[in-house]
Amino acid sequence: MADGRLAGKVALVTGAGAGIGRASAMLFAREGAAVACLDVDAGAAGEVSGEIAGAGGRALALACDVGDAAAVAAAVDQAAARFERLTTVMCNAAVFTPSATVETLELEHWQRALDVNLTGAFHVCKYALPHLRQAGGGTIVLTASQMARVASAGAAAYCATKGALVQLAKAMAIDHAGDGIRVNTLSPGGTATDRLAQRFGDLETAEREWGPRHLLGRLGRAEEMARGALFLVSDDCSFMTGADLLLDGGYAAV
Repeated sequence: MADGRLAGKVALVTGAGAGIGRASAMLFAREGAAVACLDVDAGAAGEVSGEIAGAGGRALALACDVGDAAAVAAAVDQAAARFERLTTVMCNAAVFTPSATVETLELEHWQRALDVNLTGAFHVCKYALPHLRQAGGGTIVLTASQMARVASAGAAAYCATKGALVQLAKAMAIDHAGDGIRVNTLSPGGTATDRLAQRFGDLETAEREWGPRHLLGRLGRAEEMARGALFLVSDDCSFMTGADLLLDGGYAAV
C-alpha cells in the first residue's frame, strides 16, 4: 500500500518460503514494502514472491542457503540492486535438530544448526549493514524463540543458537546505533507451522501436546508473529533497539 506502515521501505526476509517468514514477507508487502524473499527452497520463495506480485506488490525471489557466505553476499547485493536500496532485514531462516542430548547429538546436526540459525544471521547482517547505512539507517529483526529464555529437553542446539541471537542483536544494536540502525529480536512461542507439524507428526498433535504448555492454552499463529515483526521494523517501534519482543502466549512465565 502506498500509505502503509512500510511505504517506501525495501525489506529482505530469509526463510520467506514458509511459516513465520512467509507470513512476515506477505504482511510487509501489504504494508507497502518491496520484499526480497530468500529461501533455500527456490520454489517456495517463488510462490511467495508471485503471490505478493499478484496482489499488486513488488517482490523478488532468491534461492539462498544462509549458511553459505558467498551466496548470502550475492543475494543481498542483488536485492539492493533490484530495488535500489535496502532498509529492512528479517533473519528468520532456521533448522531444528533431531531430539537428542549433547552427548547423543550428531556433530553434523549441531554444526548445521549453528550454520543456519546463528551464522546465517551473521552472514545476512554482515552484508546487509553497509546497504542499511547507505540508506541512512534501517531496522534488523532476528527471529529468536522463547527457547532463548527457557530450555527444552532434547533441544540443546536450538536453545543455544536462539539464545545467541538475542546477544548478537544486542551487540549489533550497540555497534550501529550511531548509523541509525535499530536491531531487535522477535521471540515466538510454539507456532502452528509446517515445520512444527513435521516435528510432532501433524499440527493436531502439536496443538494437543504443546498448546497447553502456553498460558493461553494454544499455539501461536504465523500471522500473529508477523504482526510482531511488523511492529519491530515500523516507526511504531522507533525508540526500541537491543531488545527482545516475546510473543509466547505466556510459555516463559510458567
